[in-house]
Amino acid sequence: MERAARTFLAAHVALILFSTVALTTFLAGNPPAWLGTESAQTIYRYGWMLSGPTYVVFGAFAILLHASHRFGFARALGLLVAGAAISLTTELIGTGTGLPFGPYSYTTLLGYRIGGLVPFPIPLSWFYMVYSSIALTGRILPARDSERSRVAWAFSAGAILTAWDVAMDPAMSSATTHWLWHTPGFFYGMPLSNWIGWFLTGSIVARAMIAVVPPSQFAAKASPCRLPAIIYAVNGVMPIAICLRHKLWWAGILGAMAMSLPFFLSRRAERLAPPVILGG
Repeated sequence: MERAARTFLAAHVALILFSTVALTTFLAGNPPAWLGTESAQTIYRYGWMLSGPTYVVFGAFAILLHASHRFGFARALGLLVAGAAISLTTELIGTGTGLPFGPYSYTTLLGYRIGGLVPFPIPLSWFYMVYSSIALTGRILPARDSERSRVAWAFSAGAILTAWDVAMDPAMSSATTHWLWHTPGFFYGMPLSNWIGWFLTGSIVARAMIAVVPPSQFAAKASPCRLPAIIYAVNGVMPIAICLRHKLWWAGILGAMAMSLPFFLSRRAERLAPPVILGG
């Protein structure tokens, strides 16, 4: 199961890096002549349609298998259900009412939309990124299972998750059109309410997942592993690169700084923690 998790991680990373190169080179400006051929156009259409959803599915499988190996399949499935169900519900409410993120809608670029509103990869990405954010929290905060500690962990994971959106939202809604804001906002078209919504939703999802696996077990079995940290870091590569490529300087720079902060804060804790579990 651990080997399978590493395999899905490798595929996840490879697709993200491939997509990053494509979206910051020949897909970022005027298309090159070779892209105008019929065969290239066919590959382009399928690649655009499948690459994003596929790397998200690979990431979700990597985290599901990682959690199954450490906590058992039943609790891993509970983490998936808690993460995906709550985030999907919130996204459906958000796309239908504008709460809590602000008025927005998804385009068809991310694949099939549940209820005609939310692309199916979205709740899967919430699942694996919140899991990774909780694992990083275990490198920063004490691992206690009291209610006060669980709330602190949930807020920390919500903040770590929101750091991902600093670059991702401008990359996906300003540089590209994966989703659209219906009213102009202060940060490259994004309203401040989006970050508030992300923090609140991320904290709620994290608290539900911590109810399945308590902080002490997350800290002991998931936080020392490389896999969740790699998942978190590599998912920041593409949006940061796209922002810098399209000269959305503040989004790229602040996004890189925000996503680096959890690793900076965990340095001292990592020095005091057991050695990193290789291959995990």
